This record gives sequence, C-alpha cells and structure tokens, in this order.
Amino acid sequence: LVQLVESGGGSVQAGGSLRLSCEVSLSTYTRVWMAWFRQIPGKEREGVAALNIGSGALLYADSVKGRFTISQDRAKNELVLQMNRLKVEDSGMYHCAADWTPGSVLRAASYGAWGQGTQVTVSS
Repeated sequence: LVQLVESGGGSVQAGGSLRLSCEVSLSTYTRVWMAWFRQIPGKEREGVAALNIGSGALLYADSVKGRFTISQDRAKNELVLQMNRLKVEDSGMYHCAADWTPGSVLRAASYGAWGQGTQVTVSS
C-alpha cells in the first residue's frame, strides 16, 4: 500500500509564504522519485518540483526557481515544499506524487501514486 497525505495549504496574500508537507508511506524507498504538482480547474496538472530520495537529485519548474524549495524531512518521514514570495498564479490544488520509473520527472502522467491534495489560494 502506498499512502501520500498532503497538508499545509491555505489562503495567503501575494508575497507571502506557505510550507506544504506530504506524509509518506511507500512499499520501498529505493530509487524513488517524489514530486509536487499543482492544478487549477480547466488546466492540466503542472509539475512544480521533484526530488530523488536515493540520489538527492532536484528538479524545479522554471516558474518557481528561486522561490520554492523541495526537501525531505527524514525525521518526520515527510516531503516538504517551502513556497516563498507567492504569486496569484501559484494558486491551485497541490498534490504530492511518487513513482519509481517516472521518466520525465515533472510530467504528471509519469506518476502512479498520488495524494488527495491541499488547496493553496494566493490573493492580490
């Protein structure tokens, strides 16, 4: 059984910060990619950031580079997305995902395991 449970979303003003967490329970943690995606109604799910648990490799979408940081909290078994200097266009439902053979690591179709999501709303 794979379980991913997100938390930490909310409503903030543009320029503010949020810290999202994903409680992770996987069948195996060997060579797994984990990632954050976001989605708004009428648009495709967008890759935000990805982390390889084994190697530490990182990948960010151009739109969030310098503002968002993906990391592991090993003590709490969580995947974390620290979001700073938030923009209105960052709004959406944020999901964490995991896969062992994602191919393109910021492509939603590459992932087979998903959390239920946590809502982020950024207002001007």
